[in-house]
Amino acid sequence: MRFVRIVVGTLIGVLVATTQMFAHHAFSAEFAANKPVRLEGTVSKIEWTNPHVWIHIDVKRPDAKVETWGIEGGAPNALMRRGFRKASLPIGTPIIVEGFRAKDGSLRANGRELTMANGEKLFMGSSGTGAPSDPK
Repeated sequence: MRFVRIVVGTLIGVLVATTQMFAHHAFSAEFAANKPVRLEGTVSKIEWTNPHVWIHIDVKRPDAKVETWGIEGGAPNALMRRGFRKASLPIGTPIIVEGFRAKDGSLRANGRELTMANGEKLFMGSSGTGAPSDPK
């Protein structure tokens, strides 16, 4: 009976790990390396969740309309190791984000670099995603 419990527990563990692995996407599944974007706007919301932090910014278009973009960053833990904290970007903070636009044309991008008003820069991408300029 103990053997059956061990086997079932192991199978459940493998299933959970496999499910999480397939749930995570590669850069090329959603974003276009040939569509770089540079967005200037103000932070309207931050979602500090796994597997990626999402920063939402309001970008004013030339016709004065405002578009809200969702910018995907790295994992919360990876950003924290780079010195980025939840309090680093209060709502209303002006920022510039360089990254790559979503393939489907939606107002989403994979963020590469975030520049604060004081010139401080943060690499906000995930390494090993297949995105252009991934650290080796």
